[in-house]
Amino acid sequence: MAGRRLRTILPWRGGSTPRRKDHTQGYAEEERHVRANDRIYNEKFSYADNRIKTSKYNIFTFLPVNLFEQFQRVANAYFLALLILQLIPEISSLSWFTTIVPLVMVLAITAVKDATDDYFRHKSDEQVNTRQSQVLIRGKLQNEKWMNVRVGDVIKLENNQFVAADLLLLSSSEPCGLCYIETAELDGETNLKVRQALTVTSELGADIARLAEFDGEVICEPPNNKLDRFMGTLYWHGNKHPLDNQRMLLRGCVLRNTEWCFGLVVFAGPQTKLMQNCGRSSFKRTSIDKLMNTLVLWIFGFLFCMGIILAIGNTIWEVQVGRAFWTYLHWGELLSNVIYSGFLTFWSYIIILNTVVPISLYVSVEVLRLGHSYFINWDRKLYLSTRDTAAEARTTTLTEELGQVEFIFSDKTGTLTQNIMLFNKCSINGTVYGDVYDDFGHTLDIRERTSSVDFSFNPLRDPNFIFHDEGLLKAIEAGEVCVHEFFRLLSLCHTVMPEERNKGELVYQAQSPDEGALVTAARNFGFVFRSRTPETITLCERGRPVTYQLLAFLDFNNLRKRMSVIVRNPEGVIKLYSKGADTIMFERLHPSNQELMCTTSEHLDEFAGEGLRTLALAYKVLDEDVFGEWSKRLLYATTVLDTNRDQLLNQLYEEVEQDLMLLGATAVEDKLQEGVPETIACLSLANIKIWVLTGDKLETAMNIGYSCNMLRDDMNEVFVISGHTSVEVACELRSARERILGHSCAKLSTAGKSILSDSDSVFEETIIAEYALVINGHSLAQALEVDLEQVLLEVACLCKTVVCCRVTPLQKAQVVELVKRHRGAVTLAIGDGANDVSMIKAAHIGVGISGQEGMQAVLASDYSFAQFRYLQRLLLVHGRWSYMRMCKFLCYFFYKNFAFTLVHFWFGFLCGFSAQTVYDQWFITLFNIVYTSLPVLAMGLFDQDVNEQFSLRYPSLYRPGQLNLLFNKRKFFTCTLHGVFTSFILFFVPYGLSLSAVRDDGSHISDQQAFAVTIATSLVIVVSVQISLDTNYWTAVNHFFVWGSLLMYFAILFAMHSDGLFSIFPNQFPYVGTARNALTQKSVWLVILLTTVVCIMPMLVVRFLKKDLRPSLSDKVRVLQRSIRKQGPQEQSLRRVRRTSSRRSAYAFAHQQGYGELITSGRNMKLASSGHSVDNAPRDGSHTHQIEPTHKGSSYTHHIDPALKDSSHTHRSGPASTNSSHPHTADSSPDYKSRTHIVDSAPKESSNLIESVLGDWGFGEGAASQGSHAGPSGSTDAFGGITGGRSDSTEAPGGVIGGPSHRTDAPGGVTGGSSDTGVEYGEDQSSVSEIIA
Repeated sequence: MAGRRLRTILPWRGGSTPRRKDHTQGYAEEERHVRANDRIYNEKFSYADNRIKTSKYNIFTFLPVNLFEQFQRVANAYFLALLILQLIPEISSLSWFTTIVPLVMVLAITAVKDATDDYFRHKSDEQVNTRQSQVLIRGKLQNEKWMNVRVGDVIKLENNQFVAADLLLLSSSEPCGLCYIETAELDGETNLKVRQALTVTSELGADIARLAEFDGEVICEPPNNKLDRFMGTLYWHGNKHPLDNQRMLLRGCVLRNTEWCFGLVVFAGPQTKLMQNCGRSSFKRTSIDKLMNTLVLWIFGFLFCMGIILAIGNTIWEVQVGRAFWTYLHWGELLSNVIYSGFLTFWSYIIILNTVVPISLYVSVEVLRLGHSYFINWDRKLYLSTRDTAAEARTTTLTEELGQVEFIFSDKTGTLTQNIMLFNKCSINGTVYGDVYDDFGHTLDIRERTSSVDFSFNPLRDPNFIFHDEGLLKAIEAGEVCVHEFFRLLSLCHTVMPEERNKGELVYQAQSPDEGALVTAARNFGFVFRSRTPETITLCERGRPVTYQLLAFLDFNNLRKRMSVIVRNPEGVIKLYSKGADTIMFERLHPSNQELMCTTSEHLDEFAGEGLRTLALAYKVLDEDVFGEWSKRLLYATTVLDTNRDQLLNQLYEEVEQDLMLLGATAVEDKLQEGVPETIACLSLANIKIWVLTGDKLETAMNIGYSCNMLRDDMNEVFVISGHTSVEVACELRSARERILGHSCAKLSTAGKSILSDSDSVFEETIIAEYALVINGHSLAQALEVDLEQVLLEVACLCKTVVCCRVTPLQKAQVVELVKRHRGAVTLAIGDGANDVSMIKAAHIGVGISGQEGMQAVLASDYSFAQFRYLQRLLLVHGRWSYMRMCKFLCYFFYKNFAFTLVHFWFGFLCGFSAQTVYDQWFITLFNIVYTSLPVLAMGLFDQDVNEQFSLRYPSLYRPGQLNLLFNKRKFFTCTLHGVFTSFILFFVPYGLSLSAVRDDGSHISDQQAFAVTIATSLVIVVSVQISLDTNYWTAVNHFFVWGSLLMYFAILFAMHSDGLFSIFPNQFPYVGTARNALTQKSVWLVILLTTVVCIMPMLVVRFLKKDLRPSLSDKVRVLQRSIRKQGPQEQSLRRVRRTSSRRSAYAFAHQQGYGELITSGRNMKLASSGHSVDNAPRDGSHTHQIEPTHKGSSYTHHIDPALKDSSHTHRSGPASTNSSHPHTADSSPDYKSRTHIVDSAPKESSNLIESVLGDWGFGEGAASQGSHAGPSGSTDAFGGITGGRSDSTEAPGGVIGGPSHRTDAPGGVTGGSSDTGVEYGEDQSSVSEIIA
């Protein structure tokens, strides 16, 4: 019975006995039992301790695990097998040390590099694990390291401390066991959240003795990654208390605005929800690494084919010719067998020809990657001086993949934004404040040196607040009543809690940063919010304390999209102050506000065009009797117990919030990181798709999308997927796909699915229109199911912008895995918080922002820097150069070694297939290590096709990396053919000429060693000339290495054939004087010259014709670069990207429901400050509920404040002023809708006029979408018509108001009509056009 009852309470429970993971039986934990202050009981279950581990190795596992990883490379396994073969004397004609020394060097260098990387991971883990925490042990608080915290411990947290483990909140310093936490590392949101302890445990307070005696037992769900869910029960003193997520403090959170709290550890270390969402570290390999493994297998096949051919040749030669020599060689019976001879010859040639895949290749690749990583670390343009933070390459294995990225998955909070809200502008009674004008009335750009308003008169000011428009302060000093009411509303209508730490030092505890910005603005302009109780709000208005009686609080929720307070001022006048989304507020205004509403609407359009988050403010004077009767009905509605309670409250709220008087609007800037819009525009031109994955709400995410110009008004459609069931999500996704295909090509509307599946990338490029996809977290969970993920991916890839909001860390990783699995594209994930770790680990490349949300993202990343804008330089400069250099290096290396090795193949046909080598053993050993290693390393480290300025100016140069054009199977085949041709010439030209060549004294010159010296010298000179032609960017290092390698070759050659070495080591250097005798002959040098010319000339002809007839984009840009080199380096001219969107983004959407009830109930106020007893009884007007507005009318008499009745609607001088004299109809119904459409809305037409012009340069798609736009057609439901130079339809009868005409100079000299975003290049494009022509 007890077990059955427990199963009813705990639905995850599988039985009465908890099961732990058993490696022998495979059981997993089904439920968790935790007893407070009882380590002996909890240790029975072997719960994980609080130590975390992100490193891959330890002392014991490093050697086997690292060797296993290294031998995953086919080449390493091949060389190990080759080493074993070389130990067999019957088949080896080369010494074993020629293979074992390079192999050990490669393994050692790679092991040292991996050990170094893991050492830093160990240090990071140690830094986290050794943090201090106060743990209650044996009745005393003791400082313990985090790694020593155990499940069941009671620990104490203090303000601004990180939560050490997943805790059950027991008590806190705040009333009723409340505490405030910041969850930015979990969900990316910076607004504070409230957690509350159970009443029975909150009574424990800070009493150490009572806390030490606490022996409650928690039975809860097993460890999982659900951040928003917790299910459990606390058993204490014979009572059961249900537990949910509101009682939990999760690891990664930060305690804010709470002096202290105590918690019981439920999950620790790797079993915490944060670590459960982090994912596992995986061994990342680049696409070039994977391709090289495939190519090495091809080379093995080619090598075996050559071995078989030569073995068959040996068998035939032995039968026809070799039999005659067996008697003289005294071979045994076994060696005289021709089949066995061919078998031994096969393995002998496998050993001789093994240099076709030299092990030095892998050493050189690691050196190049290490050098490219240091270039990133040393780049001063990736250094942020204000934070003293430089870029850091935390891995050295992925540099070339930075040049192949196709998808970027970015977090929002802290990555695109700074988590800073600024009160930027406002519109009060028809006047805009916030702009700065010159003497001629022209608007000035606000810069750091622009003078700001002096608030020194206000002792309670916030010193960090900056505002530049002196006119607003003058309006307050002049006593303009509407301006006073505006700031009075901001200081009364909010959920902020004040805290006065020192005298005059006010600190606001804001539930959202938007709230804090507005209340801080009112504070600096003289309307200081000082304190509150459940019944009163105290302000300091222009130095005079004023207390308002709080009569009702109508809280915000996602349906109301507004917040209101009803207060009584000291004069006894009752007023309702309300703020919210303009679309909602304008529907509730008094008809007399029509003209002001039109003016304010135009101001809102201007604010929205600048990417600001807007909010409308209004008030209403209430009659005493009317309010009294309304409050009685409100009291009745809050106490009624039937199901109509919410409906009654909704009706009452809607009833009182009618016939409002408009005061104005605010414009808050959600401050972006520096250069974010420009970076996104430039990366888009490089054909990189950027997806935003954020834990923020849909509206907040879309606001940032519009601010970053990822979302724009001129997009054909923005699809919002918000279904709750798989059926709804499937319908919305399929509808969006049909809409896109219908816009693009009506004839293919029925066959679009098959076309997408056959050739995704090709079909996506035919989509001329621009679309965006916005999907919510609960919808994404359905869309990631197996039957819908393909549809989701198709629709997302057809859209230019994708925004996923309300996503969990695990969903971020699933989205990345979806693209990796089905698209085969290189992905990059960038974030700054712990909630981004799983995404960073899942992507091919993980980038961490060294921001304000901790270091978890940086510790898990492959690269880190301080700001998002550095991603542009990392990819377009360092990434592109690294990819280009690595590809040129590999092409040259394979060419060089095929030319070097295949000479043995041709020689086999002339030496009786005897497995003899052309070169001497020392040349074979030193060729790749000494003679040719340094020049190719110099090219791989320093070469540039174009400089960094042109790399940034022409982002389309990045596209070859995305398409794998510079090194692929076709390129490899071309390089090998080139090498085979060169080896053929290197052998047969000297061979043919040496047959008849004679010395100066008439004697024969064609001995084997002189022949070998001639071929070796020709080879070294040919490959040196080849790399000289391959090098585009010469440095002193290149010159030194190329010429130095040639000098080194001749120095070593003459030294090895000298009398001195022969006298010391006669067995190792037997060929005395060979080099001197051969290279002193003119005929030998003529042979070398002829061989070099024949090898190089065909390649020169091919390259000349290719650049002349079919030049690549880099060829064209390189010509342009040379043509302007005399003018000196020119920086990219980027103008500030400005938004011209008319979409209004109300900050209120970022607010959270429920704070109104906390405030009016007094549960979050300290008893000493409030002066009132706090109970749970309902208060008049103190309850807030989720409602849906259903009424527009009101039967109550509307009172207009006499002080505002005659106030005029004025406009300030300057371009920001808006002409309000345009005709409007008084009865026109405002219906402010964004240009965001649900998937079943009507399609719209689009026009992109620039794409065809820019197509040759690869700018067509990017520039047309990001740079210039020629007046798209659509609909804007604004009063009086359209603002802006567009051709749109209007619903209001006032006609069309001509707006500003924006001019954009796109590359190639094309001028568009209206620019929403994009990089505007200041270079003279005439030269570019000439090159195209």
